[in-house]
Amino acid sequence: MSRARVRRGCVAAATGLTVVFGPVVATAPAVPPAVADFDRALHLTGVQNARDVGGYRTADGRTVRTGLVYRTGQLNNATPEDLTALGGVRVVEDLRTVFERSIAPDRVPAGATERWADVIGQAPPQTLVTTLTGGDDLYRAFITAPGANTAFATVLRDIIDTDGTVLFHCTAGKDRTGWAAAVLLTILGVDRATVTQDYLLSNVFRGATEGDGLNGVQQAWLDGAFDQVDQSYGGFENYVRDGLGLHADDVATLRAKLLA
Repeated sequence: MSRARVRRGCVAAATGLTVVFGPVVATAPAVPPAVADFDRALHLTGVQNARDVGGYRTADGRTVRTGLVYRTGQLNNATPEDLTALGGVRVVEDLRTVFERSIAPDRVPAGATERWADVIGQAPPQTLVTTLTGGDDLYRAFITAPGANTAFATVLRDIIDTDGTVLFHCTAGKDRTGWAAAVLLTILGVDRATVTQDYLLSNVFRGATEGDGLNGVQQAWLDGAFDQVDQSYGGFENYVRDGLGLHADDVATLRAKLLA
C-alpha cells in the first residue's frame, strides 16, 4: 500500500471521529467558571470551547486586552445567534486539515474573511491519526511537522495586521488551538503557569474526565511541545524568531496591540 493511501486512511479514521461524535462534543458546564476575575466564555450555543484569549496578567503587570483574539472549536454548528455574537470578528483562521474542513465546513460571521492554515496536514500518518485525540507525538509535531510553523505564524501575523477581532480554531479547539494560544500568551509575557491554566481550561469547557484524550487535554502534552521547542530551537525566543519568523519589531507590534 502506498504512503499516500496510508496517510489518507489514517486521516479518514481520525476525522471519522468527527462524524461519530458529532463533532467531538462533550457536555460542558452551562456557565463555565470565570478565570482571573474575567469570564472568558463567549457563551455560544453551537460552538464548543469558545473563549476570549484576553484578560490575563503578564509578568510585568500588564493585561492582555479582551475582545481582540478568540479561540474556539470548529464553527460548522454555529447558530445564527452565535454568528451575530461574533459580529466583530474580521478574520477566522481554520487550523484543520482539508479532510476535517470537508466533513464540517465552517459557518463564518458576516464580514469575516476565512483563512486556512493547516497545521499538520503534512505530518506523518501516525501523527495525523491523533489529530482529535491528542498525545505527545501530536504536540511535538506542532513544532517539527512541515507547514506547522507557517500555520501558527499566519495566525500571529493576522493578529498583528487585522483591524478587529481574530478567531482561530481547529476541530475541538483544544490541541492545535491550545498550542496557538499558548504561543501567543507566552510571547505577550504571560507566565508559564497561567499559560498552562488557560490550556487546561479545555477540560472544563468540554466537560472532559481524567484521561479523556478525545475531549480533554493533558499538561504533559503542552510540556512536550515546549520541550520540543527547546530541543529544536534552543529556547522559546529562538523558536519565535527562527521557527515562526517573527522578529523583534513584530513582537513589539503584537505586544503594543494586545497589552494594556
